[in-house]
Parts: sequence; C-alpha cells; structure tokens
Amino acid sequence: MSDLQSRFEAAVAGSKTLNERPENSVLLKLYALYKQATEGDVAGRRPGFTDMVGRAKFDAWDALKGTASDEAKQRYIALVESLRV
Repeated sequence: MSDLQSRFEAAVAGSKTLNERPENSVLLKLYALYKQATEGDVAGRRPGFTDMVGRAKFDAWDALKGTASDEAKQRYIALVESLRV
C-alpha cells in the first residue's frame, strides 16, 4: 500500500472523529473529494429538484470532474488536517 493511500485511509477514519461537526459546505467538499478519490468522475444523471441533498452532492462531485485520484486524496487529507486544528 502506498504512503498516500495509507494517509488517505487515516484521514477518512479521522474525519469521523472530529471534535466539531463541520458546516454543510465543508461536508460537501469532503464527500466530493472522497468520491472523486475512490470512484473517479461522477456518472449518471443529476437528481431532480425535489432531491435537494442528492443534487447538492452530485453538483459538488461534478465540480471535481477531471481531478486525478491522487490529487483528490491529497486535497481530502489537507482538508481533514485543517479541521483538526
């Protein structure tokens, strides 16, 4: 396992034990970065206007289209570390 992968997995575990719950915008960034790092570009149809949460998640993930997996992992790690301060 690469160093980046192990740091990413540690950050994922650490994101679940933060002292305070992050704001929704930060949670969306974490979600989008995680999905981009683990699955790549978003696929499928954008949820309808009645599914506001699903639509926000889709849009946040879609904004990262084209971002490499390793870059998404590094950004995820940096974001989690910034939340721990």
